[in-house]
Amino acid sequence: MYEGDYFQLMAQYNCWMNRKLYAVCAEIPDAERKKDLGAFFKSIHGTLNHLLYGDKAWLARFMGEPMDLTIGKELFADYEELKKVREKTDQDILTWSKSISPDWLKQPFEYTSQVDGETRILPTWILVTHLFNHQTHHRGQVATLIKQLGYEPGITDIPWLPELNVVA
Repeated sequence: MYEGDYFQLMAQYNCWMNRKLYAVCAEIPDAERKKDLGAFFKSIHGTLNHLLYGDKAWLARFMGEPMDLTIGKELFADYEELKKVREKTDQDILTWSKSISPDWLKQPFEYTSQVDGETRILPTWILVTHLFNHQTHHRGQVATLIKQLGYEPGITDIPWLPELNVVA
């Protein structure tokens, strides 16, 4: 039986899916990965950069660390560098997810959006849920773009997460 909580599960799912998608993306020529395919962030590479930005931005906010990231700016043009930082960030999210407490989740959380400059105060649990929902949303876009280019991302559903691989 799985022993983690919802946020730990989502952190594990995030790590697994990123490993799967980055492995497929490594097979795609750089020019194709960076080609504007009409997605929200144009290309596979642009979407992967945005995903990393979002994760790093929210993690910095949640951990009370300074954030020197600008939304919309490409973090890494080099795929291998992007992948390396993605892997480190996924490990940071996994570690952080184990420190989340129910009391902290209930607290109000104030932040200023880089999208519209507005300061908001919401329950922390809503913003942590957003972090993981945002990942799933954009990874779905990446999986679609990968398929459109003729590559196969494989199964993306949570029940196939290796940590849950307990067959009756």
